[in-house]
Amino acid sequence: MAIFEKTIRNQNFDTLLRKLEHAIPDSSWSAELEAGSDFKEGSARCSVRVFERYSMVGGNRLSLTLTLFQNGDEPIRLSAIAAGGSQAVFFKVNTLGEDAFLEDVKQLLEEILEG
Repeated sequence: MAIFEKTIRNQNFDTLLRKLEHAIPDSSWSAELEAGSDFKEGSARCSVRVFERYSMVGGNRLSLTLTLFQNGDEPIRLSAIAAGGSQAVFFKVNTLGEDAFLEDVKQLLEEILEG
């Protein structure tokens, strides 16, 4: 499992979410948005998206769970967790696919924030 977290300032929550929803599937021939969920309580909101793609290195599919959280006008908290790249039964082998999926998302996020 690979994890990336970031605090994002001066960005619109909805705009950032939509850009990531489109950029992640566009970054790979096999990446897809599989499911999503949104919560709102008072001025706090949380959006969760699950993406999946094929890993040629591992010969299997991986998932990436993306969570955005914001309370009012506070900075956006982003968490991205990639999982599912292992082929072994009792311990993890070959997590390269997870790391690669997460690195792609980090790069996409930087491009979005710079643009």
